[in-house]
Amino acid sequence: MASDLTQLQHAQMAAILGPDSAHFETLISHLMSSNNEQRSQAESLYNLCKQHQPDALSLKLAHLLQSSPHPDGRAMAAILLRKLLTRDDSYLWPQLGSSTQSTLKSILLSCVQQENTNTISKKLCDTVSELAAGILPDNGWPELVPFMFQCVTSDNPKLRESSLLIFAQLAQYIGETLIPYIDTLHNVFFQCLSSGSSSEVRIAALGATINFIQCLASASDRDKFQDLLPPMMQTLTEALNCGLEATAQEALELLIDLAGTEPRFLRRQLVDVVGAMLQIAEAESLEEGTRHLAIEFVITLAEARERAPGMMRKLPQFIHRLFGILMKLLLDIEDDPTWHTADTEDEDAGETSNYSVAQECLDRLAISLGGNTIVPVASEVLPVYLGAPEWQKHHAALICLAQIAEGCSKVMIKNLEQVVSMVLNSFQDPHPRVRWAAINAIGQLSTDLGSDLQTQYHHRVLPALASAMDDFQNPRVQAHAASAVLNFSENCTPEILTFYLDGIVSKLLVLLQNGKPMVQEGALTSLASVADSSQELFQKYYDAVMPYLKAILVNATDKSNRMLRAKSMECISLIGMAVGKEKFRDDAKQVMEVLMQLQGSQLEADDPTTSYMLQAWARLCKCLGQDFLPYMSVVMPPLLQSAQLKPDVTITSADSDADIDESDDESIETITLGDKRIGIKTSVLEEKATACNMLCCYADELKEGFFPWIDQVAPTLVPLLKFYFHEEVRKAAVSAMPELLRSAKLAVEKGVAQGRNEAYVKQLSDYIIPALVEALHKEPEIEICSSMLDALNECVQVSGPLLDESQVKCIVDEIKQVITASSSRKAERAERAKAEDFDAEEGELLKEENEQEEELFDQVGDCLGTLIKIFKVSFLPFFDELSSYLTPMWGRDKTTEERRIAICIFDDVVEHCREAARRYYDTFLPFLLEACNDENPDVRQAAVYGLGVCAEFGGSVFKPLVGEALSRLNAVVSHPNATHSENVMAYDNAVSALGKICQFHRDTVDASQVFPMWLNCLPIKGDLIEAKVVHEQLCSMVERSDSDLLGPSNQYLPKIVLVFAEVLCAGKDLATEQTASRMINLLRQLQQTLPPSTLASTWSSLQPQQQLALQSILSQ
Repeated sequence: MASDLTQLQHAQMAAILGPDSAHFETLISHLMSSNNEQRSQAESLYNLCKQHQPDALSLKLAHLLQSSPHPDGRAMAAILLRKLLTRDDSYLWPQLGSSTQSTLKSILLSCVQQENTNTISKKLCDTVSELAAGILPDNGWPELVPFMFQCVTSDNPKLRESSLLIFAQLAQYIGETLIPYIDTLHNVFFQCLSSGSSSEVRIAALGATINFIQCLASASDRDKFQDLLPPMMQTLTEALNCGLEATAQEALELLIDLAGTEPRFLRRQLVDVVGAMLQIAEAESLEEGTRHLAIEFVITLAEARERAPGMMRKLPQFIHRLFGILMKLLLDIEDDPTWHTADTEDEDAGETSNYSVAQECLDRLAISLGGNTIVPVASEVLPVYLGAPEWQKHHAALICLAQIAEGCSKVMIKNLEQVVSMVLNSFQDPHPRVRWAAINAIGQLSTDLGSDLQTQYHHRVLPALASAMDDFQNPRVQAHAASAVLNFSENCTPEILTFYLDGIVSKLLVLLQNGKPMVQEGALTSLASVADSSQELFQKYYDAVMPYLKAILVNATDKSNRMLRAKSMECISLIGMAVGKEKFRDDAKQVMEVLMQLQGSQLEADDPTTSYMLQAWARLCKCLGQDFLPYMSVVMPPLLQSAQLKPDVTITSADSDADIDESDDESIETITLGDKRIGIKTSVLEEKATACNMLCCYADELKEGFFPWIDQVAPTLVPLLKFYFHEEVRKAAVSAMPELLRSAKLAVEKGVAQGRNEAYVKQLSDYIIPALVEALHKEPEIEICSSMLDALNECVQVSGPLLDESQVKCIVDEIKQVITASSSRKAERAERAKAEDFDAEEGELLKEENEQEEELFDQVGDCLGTLIKIFKVSFLPFFDELSSYLTPMWGRDKTTEERRIAICIFDDVVEHCREAARRYYDTFLPFLLEACNDENPDVRQAAVYGLGVCAEFGGSVFKPLVGEALSRLNAVVSHPNATHSENVMAYDNAVSALGKICQFHRDTVDASQVFPMWLNCLPIKGDLIEAKVVHEQLCSMVERSDSDLLGPSNQYLPKIVLVFAEVLCAGKDLATEQTASRMINLLRQLQQTLPPSTLASTWSSLQPQQQLALQSILSQ
């Protein structure tokens, strides 16, 4: 390896690693240089040394750390050593000689003892911790722990702090190696937290204690540290008493961490701890940052639902206090004159950080504690605020209502009158910022209390918003009123909107012509939403509205009007979709010409036009269908470019001083992952998500017409199934998968696949399906897991037999994984329900979480059903593998949905594998028979349907069970509420099963009893699929003159005629066209053969309109 180096490189390395330390120090200083060229040269030299002389390099760094007089050099040496000794891809430790290893360990420990510069000391502790994390578990550093105990009990505060910092990191990295020292550590932490210690030692002890508590798995071990909680809290309060707010803030951040991960550790002393935090939050003499952290602590506890359900709801007095604190912070707002003249709707002049924190915290508090806890407090406080003379208090009350609506929606819906009156009264407030806040509240309530508010209060809300649109003195109020119309109409039915459309559309048109750009933008968005909600009802306004919109699209060309033009595209395309292709066709051509010109022009990177244009094109496609194909060559290149955008990511270390600069760009979101802080530019992600959604729309709308683009779109979207920066991108990629396969398959079938054949569909399927399965395996969100299973199911339906055995195996293995993961999540929730503070509100939330699991199981059932339908008997080996996962789902302790799905899967096996499935009857039929009388109608329906298919395909294996099957089915059909709407599907399937027993097991039943019982249940009208099957069966039996059916002396013929008549009068719903015409022929024959008196009495039992319908059918 060394022979690859040039002579110059050899010489440089020799100088750097030689006895004269000046060369090495120069290299290190160049690594810190701001000159890019100098730094990159130094980096390549450093990497050469690392590659070829790791021992010499490590020792040089260690000596520099030990003896350099320059703090920067020592700091850099500590950082570089840490990177070399961290157990990651470039882990050097195992390559070093044993004497180098020993020297390094002893130098590091002696540096810990002698280093006096605080920042370097901390970096040094990081280096020791990283190395120890890698080698201590294998007893590679036996001297370290005794050394740390020696330091932590010494009189030197610096040493005590360093050892505690190392303990803290080791607890985080390799906590299990410290557990044997639990009692000693308890005593050490207790002493270091006591008031005799310096504030630095106490903070370090607080961090070490918290990390250690977090690494203890057993509650009894954690309980040993309960007595440390008072001194832990004292660390905070004494720092505040001494005016050391930076230290106090550090302590608060550590305690917030504890509240999030081990909230129950605080439970026994909760009153004291929360009380102390609220005192800090109330202390106006403290810095805002300190007060905000104290609030964050209490909110974090409220949010720790998974670990301490219901705990904070047990402290109503504190919730009242916290609510009061947050309301007070909302008052910290100034009437900044720039607010009134702001050009953009987003302008929040006059709002302070106190105000923003309060807003965010009220939202989080309401979501975490729920309406039953928050609404009583709010209904006490808000009327007082609204009754006060100061405008700030009115404003605060309305902002609060908007913030808590999401978390309190269920309870607020019960008190709608009070809530709506409170807000609408403020529409008349003299202060424009209060009126703005009232409109804002209505907008938010329209979203969060959706449809209840619209249905009950449209007659009060829409007129109030309409009159607010007349406030030309206050364009911000006008614009916000227009935007609130959007929120209101999104959850509104066309029937409700119809009455107000004339008024609203004419007001919005006035705003479009006379308003400022901000007001015009609001009006455009509202018009679009109103059109979208009213659909074809909007046609009558089309001719009045469209010319204005086209004028804006064509004329709003300067930079200040970019958003206005973008919104006009949105509005035009939504109106086009609402009114339909015929009405919109001529204007659509003109609009698309304008869009094509824009597409060809050079738009600036931050121009909103791009994103709006992507969506407008897709809507135009939905409206025009196949007529849109000629434009695809214009639309697709930029769309693909947006879908392929790379996330704009900045990564720094979590404890780095260099914060990601958020000040100049509000669209940067930061997340902390382990020891990395990641900043992501959200505007890029949003554009990417929009583009991916649009690709999915085109594939869905154009079907085989999308074929030419598949080769570019598939490699763009498939990798995005695992795009963890943004959920919407993943969701769009998932939805697109079946659409791409469908497009390819249709193109091949219709001969428009540019010469490609089924092999191409197979190739695409082989690319997409394994990628979906792999993405499902790694997907963290349950809702997206459900979508992935749904997409997988559709893909399998499209690909069908093209799947090979190994792919089916992968899908089945992943389904096992999904079932296992879901079961363990449910078990965790069941554990949560046993928590001491668990209450009804938590029960509600738990129920919602479990409903997501039901949706997931639904998809599992559908997926397996599809595989069984396609592969039939060849799927049975996989079914055998799955049986240990599926059999428990039949248990009485499982949810009705799980039981229903388990039954449906068995039904599919019986139906599609026929004789081969009989070997499962012994195992599953007892469950099936029992489930026929389950109290849940969906479970009953699946079970009785299963009995029907077992009767059809079970042959002699089913015979011995016919008697019991009949009594179970009889119980279903003869139940007094059998035909109630919720039971009718189970009833219809039971009737169908009876018919199959009559057909396939006639010799085992008492025909004179069973056939009339079956006939009496006809016709069936709920399950339209079964209805067609059953009525066809009846028709065939009559055609054969089945004596068991007709009865002695044809006594059941009138009933049969009656059934035929009812089926025919119901149109195409209850019988296929073929069955209907056979029935008509039979009725004509019966007219000839039945005695007139019998016919007359049969006709008379029909309703008059049925008689007329039947006469007209028979006379054709």
